[in-house]
Amino acid sequence: MSEKKIRFQPIDSLLNEARNKLSRFKYKILVMSGKGGVGKSFISSMLALGIAMHGRSVSLLDADVYGSSIPIFLGIQNYRHYANEEGEILPVDGPLNIKVVAFNLMLSSPDTPIAWRGPLVGKAIMELAAKVAWGEGDYLVVDMPPGTGDVALTIAQVFPSITGAILVTSPNALTETIVAKAANFAASMGIKLLGVIENMSYFKCPHCGKTTNIMGKWSSEYFSKKYKVDLLGRIPLDPTINEALDKGEPYILYNREAEASKAVLEIVDKVINLVEHTSNQ
Repeated sequence: MSEKKIRFQPIDSLLNEARNKLSRFKYKILVMSGKGGVGKSFISSMLALGIAMHGRSVSLLDADVYGSSIPIFLGIQNYRHYANEEGEILPVDGPLNIKVVAFNLMLSSPDTPIAWRGPLVGKAIMELAAKVAWGEGDYLVVDMPPGTGDVALTIAQVFPSITGAILVTSPNALTETIVAKAANFAASMGIKLLGVIENMSYFKCPHCGKTTNIMGKWSSEYFSKKYKVDLLGRIPLDPTINEALDKGEPYILYNREAEASKAVLEIVDKVINLVEHTSNQ
């Protein structure tokens, strides 16, 4: 039996392939937080849906290798990626025709752990960017993992002409310090900050209407002024977000009239105006 030689694609070739494919999107937005637990994946998925509601074609990349959760927020966790005849990975069709790419959709089971060292994760992101059949589109939204490590560096260096980054915070002092690291990372990589979103900002009692700052009270205005970016909006806590998750439905499609849904859609309007107005100047 003759031995087959394994052929590896050179890094330069892989990089060029990735950049060529990703250049077919008009706008590329990174959703960052610097830490976990602030609802970044919720924001990424709802932002993508909101943009799609405006008639734009949207792709959504879940770049959180270890904690992929975008499929759950979109109700597609039981879907899986397949390959076409050319060996390219086909995105999964999500709600409102969003094209979704996520590591969890490549596993036999969503609870299978990915135990990779950092350099392998960075290489996997580059391979994914090069080997997905992205097609063309208006927006590519990237749900970034927590921190500023291998994945963040790879995306910042590989993805061409990144339109900008959105920072997700929650109202407490701990978040301020860590999200500031994400802001400084973006600045060091030459990525424009599009604005700040304060998630879990407050809770309004559905019975008496009283507003309570359950997660703390921190001045997002101070943060936005310090980094000279817009405060895009505040999203309140809403128990029906968990109801939507339990039923496998995207939140803003499940409860469009809720205060949190309206806050998300107002943010979407601001992002579209900011991104498209700036690019047309």
